[in-house]
Amino acid sequence: MLNLLDDLRARTSPVRCAVIGCGKFTTMFLHQARRLDGLLVSAVADLSPERAATALEAAGYATGEVKIAASAHDLLGDPDIEVVVEATGDPLAGIEHALAAIDGGQHVVMVTVEADALAGPALAARARARGVVYSMAYGDQPALICELVDWARTCGFDVVSAGKGTKYLPEYHFSTPETVWGHYGFAPGYAESARLNPRMFNSFLDGTKSAIEMVAVANGTGLSAPPSGLLFPPCGADDLASVCVPAADGGALAGKGVVEVVSSLRRDGAQVDRDLRWGVYVTLEAPSEYVRDCFAQYGLKAGHSGQYAAMYRPYHLIGLELAVSVVSAAVRRAPTGTARSFAADVVTTAKRDLEPGDRLDGEGGYTAYGTAVPASASIERGLLPIGLAKGARLTSKVHKGSQVGLAEVTFDERSSALTLREGMLAG
Repeated sequence: MLNLLDDLRARTSPVRCAVIGCGKFTTMFLHQARRLDGLLVSAVADLSPERAATALEAAGYATGEVKIAASAHDLLGDPDIEVVVEATGDPLAGIEHALAAIDGGQHVVMVTVEADALAGPALAARARARGVVYSMAYGDQPALICELVDWARTCGFDVVSAGKGTKYLPEYHFSTPETVWGHYGFAPGYAESARLNPRMFNSFLDGTKSAIEMVAVANGTGLSAPPSGLLFPPCGADDLASVCVPAADGGALAGKGVVEVVSSLRRDGAQVDRDLRWGVYVTLEAPSEYVRDCFAQYGLKAGHSGQYAAMYRPYHLIGLELAVSVVSAAVRRAPTGTARSFAADVVTTAKRDLEPGDRLDGEGGYTAYGTAVPASASIERGLLPIGLAKGARLTSKVHKGSQVGLAEVTFDERSSALTLREGMLAG
């Protein structure tokens, strides 16, 4: 990322981008993008033109300054738009938009990490074949984690684990949009007046979003998902090098080279000291006694044995940092993180006993949550990705806490995402 602003300023024409989906993430990006000479947001699209107009107004744009497209497809393949930011939050729509942009010769910055977790390796391969960039969104945690992993490996370290923090207790897996506000401490009336989306907040709480983000990291770095899903060990910033290391060395992990999410809450609900709820981390292993000594000499918290250390970033600024991805794609033709292999998957796990004929409602809903597993386990067991779960109908009984198989559901329609996904597995 060094000297990226210099590279942008050296351009003879501005980077022109468009954004699909005008929620909070996009509003944050729009606010900062207008401060950069050389970066021009030329158009936005949203299912609600009113929401798009509100986002632009909140970001300080004058009426008519940025085009509000009637349809996202009006922007895809437009030769005057170099970079498309996909921020709908819908994995099926995200994949359709990304495919159209890539085939139209545009770079894609994928804010919709649900789409990336579902078929990121296939989208990245398609982009490489078309000579364009497919990128994670800088400012969101997966891209920042991938950056830390890349930094560690470039410095010559083996990565033991990498991930982020969140608020977690085991019972959260079974939270629904009706119970979510109690876990956050919000009164339902406040949540409604603040226009907070219960399904989105529930996805963060029930572990689905964490699973999605860690799968994106695994596929972008080659790290593995834990064999039985994320453990969410309670851990603060000062204890990363003691907790996020193998159990054989006194930590919480089954082995090395995995993604993991740490909880800001202990299992009794008490707050973890110096929690990493908003941050990201990587744990490293000293390759020699000399490096162990260096860890100690430079003040790193080196864990019980001194063998491991951690680097972390305590906060992420999501859309406020997104311009890094847009500029990097257009100016350097380099992604800020991208899927490189199919290492892990997010599979559908029942929140309650499900009966034949029940319809799944997808991420953040009442029926299921997402679990991160190694890709090999998902393929071998034929499991249903959470990104395909919304609207799928059960053909057999599934018990609470059990994972749902693809053979146990039917779909009303065949989506582009399903076709792309099948091609990815076949290839």
